[in-house]
Amino acid sequence: MSSDSNGDQNVPCSEEVKTKADEAKDAANKLFQARKYEAAIEKYSEAIVLNPSVAAYYANRSFAYIKTEAYGYAVADADSAVKIDPSYVKGYYRRAAANMALCKFKDALRDFRIVVKKAPGDKDARTRLSECEKIVRRIEFEKAIVVESTQKSLAETIDVTTITVDSSYDGPKFEDGKITKEFIEEMMEYFKNQKKIHRKYAIQVILAVRKIMLETPSLVDIKIPQDSKLTVCGDVHGQFYDFINIFNINGVPSETNMYLFNGDFVDRGSFSLEVILTLFAYKCLYPNSLYLTRGNHETDDMNKVYGFEGEVKAKYNDAMFELFSATFSTLPLAHLINQKILVVHGGLFSRDDVTLDDIRNIERFNKKQLDQGSLMCELLWSDPQSLPGRGPSKRGVGIQFGPDVTETFLKRNNLDLLIRSHEVKENGYVIDHNGKCITVFSAPNYCDTIGNKGAIINITPDLKLSYKTFEAVPHPNIRPMAYASQFGGLFTQ
Repeated sequence: MSSDSNGDQNVPCSEEVKTKADEAKDAANKLFQARKYEAAIEKYSEAIVLNPSVAAYYANRSFAYIKTEAYGYAVADADSAVKIDPSYVKGYYRRAAANMALCKFKDALRDFRIVVKKAPGDKDARTRLSECEKIVRRIEFEKAIVVESTQKSLAETIDVTTITVDSSYDGPKFEDGKITKEFIEEMMEYFKNQKKIHRKYAIQVILAVRKIMLETPSLVDIKIPQDSKLTVCGDVHGQFYDFINIFNINGVPSETNMYLFNGDFVDRGSFSLEVILTLFAYKCLYPNSLYLTRGNHETDDMNKVYGFEGEVKAKYNDAMFELFSATFSTLPLAHLINQKILVVHGGLFSRDDVTLDDIRNIERFNKKQLDQGSLMCELLWSDPQSLPGRGPSKRGVGIQFGPDVTETFLKRNNLDLLIRSHEVKENGYVIDHNGKCITVFSAPNYCDTIGNKGAIINITPDLKLSYKTFEAVPHPNIRPMAYASQFGGLFTQ
């Protein structure tokens, strides 16, 4: 249920109806505490329908929407809360949190200032304000010092040969300057023990992948050989121990055990560096058997908020994050399996005439391609909906597309199926749109709170699909978003 169905907020109601509304709100609060956020949203909505003039109902539902990553709806509910009661501090706080999640830092800053002005004794709000101010200042500074496009980036100028490896380093090393299967296996064990590989090897892995990706089209064609299978994995979000459990369940990557990881490798989980270096190393070892799609979290703005930037800088340095940023912008946007199954991170488009050639021709290295309304933005951000047609995004970015939109797109492009990720699902996957749109999500117990299963899809050369689901496995006692500065707790309080 979207937050635009709020009714008339000024309609008076009886004491009996007010009591029923409060009962619905209390039930919603209990569901929220039990982390049953979708059910809580339904109950908050019930309270709002009964009594649409209570700011707290909207603010509470806004927080539940934040929990389900429906940030667009969360902003709308916070708007309603402060419209009903301009003095209601929590409404501004929720709107600030949702706008931070959307990387709308100036909008968030405006609301944090209001919160601090209305509640000067709130130390938490002051901390959030200070952090938000730092981000806004840094973005303005970065804009001011943008170098001319003719000047080469660090990724193009760094000289790895000048970096020496100390004799005390006991981790995995390249053999004759090459990434081997043994190197990757040793690296994964090293990561499991919470150690980091030498920065020289990390840089070499990143640069090697970037070189491959610069020569890769925006839409990659995949042909599954007769003696092989392809496994499509959804978001893994820095949950390294769950990520390597996929290999325990389904086998490690090889020339015949092919993988396609469908975006959102990093952020939220606090072992994102380990995930992405493992994926990049396997991509170097098996360039024609392991594939990587860019997700909406392989972007600078998201990495600032959700932890990856902080993690890389904590474990290595600023320059290392710059290299990752330069490499993320080279990742392809879609994969076409045996000419019949399209795999994208988010979803479809705001218009019906988009062809596969349009996707192939996206100039993905241009950051303006990420702007709202662009094909690239919609590929990374859109979500399916059950109703026909299109609707505004619950996230505040991209669109929502119905079964008729999927059907039209598939017919136009002579395709059988759309596979996408981008959304947590209770059982790890969901089949929508009359079997034509499948969502797969591979981070079980997402953020250590949701309790969902993870899933993967095995695809045979004759395009038969089978699903494997799995539970979360234990990991070291480091909370999700541990490197997300002060905003790590913004979406949990």
